[in-house]
Amino acid sequence: MSLISHLFYPWGFLLQGLAIVHFIRQRPSGYWLCIILMLGPLGAIIYLCTEALPDVGRMGQSFKLFSRRKRIGRLELEIRDNPSAGNYEELGDLYMEDGKLALARIAFDKAISARADTLDAFYRRGICAIQLGDACAALPDLERVVEKDPDFDFRRAAALLAHAYSLTGQKQRAETLFRHVTLTSTASETYLNFASLLASEGRHGEARAWAQKVLDKKPTMPGYLRRRERPWFRSANAMLKRLPA
Repeated sequence: MSLISHLFYPWGFLLQGLAIVHFIRQRPSGYWLCIILMLGPLGAIIYLCTEALPDVGRMGQSFKLFSRRKRIGRLELEIRDNPSAGNYEELGDLYMEDGKLALARIAFDKAISARADTLDAFYRRGICAIQLGDACAALPDLERVVEKDPDFDFRRAAALLAHAYSLTGQKQRAETLFRHVTLTSTASETYLNFASLLASEGRHGEARAWAQKVLDKKPTMPGYLRRRERPWFRSANAMLKRLPA
């Protein structure tokens, strides 16, 4: 191992540093830190090839960010002359992608006022309302969507409606809908929202079981899905730590 370290000197320290920085930011499985530290430059190379290299493909997201913001600017100008429902709906979508939920919600309000016949606008306005902490406002939008299409967005609309019921104190209604949705949906978001409902009622054993279901999916997932699901894995682990055994 000392020979390998000598061959990589002084770049080995840089490789280890890059690997550790990536590990801290992405927080993959803890054994990787042991590999980086114990195997030195070789461990760093193994880690970077396995975990960091796939992230290079995400660099395209940075270019999409500039393109999205450029399109937002153009739409904001176009809407002055053509305040159509389609323009407002597209602008709302772009604002959501950019994390500007309050602006997205306003854009969907205007789209719906101009042409209240697309489920997508109601659905996305409902999502914005939930994420902005206004579950009461989300209810009529999500109820409208689920009534017309119970399977909308692979049943995420129904799962979010159940979550909105939970947040507004309609616990029995929420549980009934959660149990119906989870017959076919395996979305981590849905499992954790259901677990949160159960935990709020003091049903800690059931809550732990649903949080554990999120982690149970991890071993059989391909690498790209595990990376995408990391925030949910962290949330599940945090919930299990909070809940009494």
